[in-house]
Amino acid sequence: MTDTLFTGITELVTPAPGPQRGAAMRDLTVIDRAALLVRDGLIAWVGPDAEAPPATEKHDLGGVAVVPGLVDPHTHAVWAGDRLDDFEARAVGVPYETMLAAGGGIRSSIAATAAATVEELVALARPRLTALQLSGATSTEVKSGYGLDFDAELRMLRTIQSLGREFALTSTLLIHVPPTEGRDAYVRGVCLTLIPEAAARGLATAVDVFCEAEAFSVEETRQIFEAAQAHGLKIKLHADQFRAIGGTELACRMGALSVDHLEASGGPQIAALAASGTVATILPGVTLHLGLPAAPGRALIDAGAVVAVGTDLNPGSSPLFSTALALALAVRLNGLTPAEALTAATVNAAAALGLTDRGSLSVGQRADFLALRGPDWRELPYALGTNPVRDVFVGGVKR
Repeated sequence: MTDTLFTGITELVTPAPGPQRGAAMRDLTVIDRAALLVRDGLIAWVGPDAEAPPATEKHDLGGVAVVPGLVDPHTHAVWAGDRLDDFEARAVGVPYETMLAAGGGIRSSIAATAAATVEELVALARPRLTALQLSGATSTEVKSGYGLDFDAELRMLRTIQSLGREFALTSTLLIHVPPTEGRDAYVRGVCLTLIPEAAARGLATAVDVFCEAEAFSVEETRQIFEAAQAHGLKIKLHADQFRAIGGTELACRMGALSVDHLEASGGPQIAALAASGTVATILPGVTLHLGLPAAPGRALIDAGAVVAVGTDLNPGSSPLFSTALALALAVRLNGLTPAEALTAATVNAAAALGLTDRGSLSVGQRADFLALRGPDWRELPYALGTNPVRDVFVGGVKR
């Protein structure tokens, strides 16, 4: 058994283990001139350097701040094709409906992704996941959802499974958009064929649904959620991105891990999240890229909700390849304090994935941590346009 003692830490900053809500999101432990002992991939001791126990190996980090590894709880990192035409058209005011009619929008991503092999999708997604990891993501969720037909969805899930050998990934089956025809039959097929097959093959840990007026209804979402739970899968939800139609309240009642987006959430949705164990995941990259109103992060925290932050990395609405930048944008756009943003991107983001063994630099937690470039941890939420992360450690091993 090898113990590695990490020293040369000007300050070690961490939230407490487990999901934090409301004012507790601001409560960080700060240890000056700290050391961290890692044994078998887990944190065995943390405290002042002067009190450090003996270890078989030592690693001097050179006088920098250390924080927990970030968790990205919401990405769509597997896709083919691009949305550059959409980007250019949006910049001159072309409505999204016009883009769709011309073969663009999400339908273009679905067509390109459905035509790609697993090998091609792996090659496309690997550099995206590498970029997220270099920005501080030590665990990342990746969703399917650009396949539409079931074979393509399963190929996306196999792609995520393959990449999971290189990155710490959580795989989610996303029921993203309904077909233009045969909607009822599609929902039945999702419930009776796609979900059982994904569960039986161990290709996903959760099922996500896009519940919006333009996507799936609250009743359709309920049916899909019930099928997921019947097959032992957790549930998650895209909701309130454009309007609140009841999806958030349904997800809270059914015990969803998280509801994500929330740009259109109001008082009833905020209250439902605050009264539940469901994590409210905000995605500031969407606000930046599309110009949508920002999700009410400040109001959610003040109401007592568990708030997480993610990139929503995808080709259409959030081409954001930095988990650290998502954290920084949550301060600027969603009203979080730096301390709240760190908590949102670590233990609360882990909770949004049903993970309780990471996100905090505490004894017994997985030794996922970041050595920053400077001595003050606040560079992480402060810096824009440069990477404040120098080294990424997963299970105590440098990536």
